[in-house]
Amino acid sequence: MRLDKYLKVTRLIKRRTIANEACDAGRVLANGRVVKASYDVKIGDVLELMLGNRTVKIRVKDIADTQKKEEAAELYEFLEQERGE
Repeated sequence: MRLDKYLKVTRLIKRRTIANEACDAGRVLANGRVVKASYDVKIGDVLELMLGNRTVKIRVKDIADTQKKEEAAELYEFLEQERGE
């Protein structure tokens, strides 16, 4: 699954276009590398998102084309969450 779609399905980012823009701006890393929106997400990947003044690090647990809002968090696990000053 494409990275921008995964970020939308998991609701880490609300809209796919915003996820696409974040990837283009270099604010999303996969396994320590800056990646584009077309990156193919795999189970076990570690994604790092720099959103505003915070950084979120997650591990991909599962991939699904659609997911209910209540169950979206089951697709990943938080590794770190930092707040910048």
